[in-house]
Amino acid sequence: MAEEHGLGDRQLHTEKVTSEPNVSAALPAGSAALTVPSARYPTVAELDAQITTRPYRRGVGRMFWSRAEGGLVARLPPMPVAPKLADFFRLRLANTGNHCLQSANKALGRGADEEIVLACLLHDIAQEFMCADHGYWGAQLMEPYVSERTAFAIKYHQPLRFFADAEVGYTYPDIYRRIYGDDFAPDPRLEQTYQFVRKHRWYGDAREVTVSDLYAFDPKAVVAFETFTDIVGRHFKQPAGGLGNDNGPVAHMWRTLINPDAPL
Repeated sequence: MAEEHGLGDRQLHTEKVTSEPNVSAALPAGSAALTVPSARYPTVAELDAQITTRPYRRGVGRMFWSRAEGGLVARLPPMPVAPKLADFFRLRLANTGNHCLQSANKALGRGADEEIVLACLLHDIAQEFMCADHGYWGAQLMEPYVSERTAFAIKYHQPLRFFADAEVGYTYPDIYRRIYGDDFAPDPRLEQTYQFVRKHRWYGDAREVTVSDLYAFDPKAVVAFETFTDIVGRHFKQPAGGLGNDNGPVAHMWRTLINPDAPL
């Protein structure tokens, strides 16, 4: 079953980083496996009490604030008039791009097919403008340009993160205990979503994204976008006028990525 969906039995390893305050905000996208196990994780109530101690909300997109304490955001370089996906990776995805490239490279090496390699390449891009429910935002962002199967894998990788699958080597990330609380339990909506996806014919595809996601953050690794140029060309329908200029149902989301400094 695992091999049928590209989920091989190769041994996967994680790198560890030191803990830090407000770790969910400070870590880049996709780094939910990167934590040193803690002797004690906070409770849901303790995390709730921290809400009014921060000048930001944890669900905000990563491009809208500076990670450096007291730091300022940087001026973004101009985008081409008709930007393509590669231009966003080059000029806008400072927080998510490297992780997504690594994730897609992991999936490629694990034997995933091209539609799911593409899902891994795109799965966390939405975290640039919205972290909360980012899988759903990400699927919506990509739906006009990718297959239904790719969008499904992007959408449901997020809720699947809360549910272990020993058969494919996916364990509940320790950092979820830190950012959600040691006593956190998925709500009924999450549980129902999991049960729906678990029975779906594309479950293995969404699960592949979670596996490649969990083990794809190395700050020293460099994966070139050109590795996936042919896959993008075959499976991503880039509008002729550029992403954000096609007057489609999600063009405004791409324009937000292009110019996040627009006041309204």
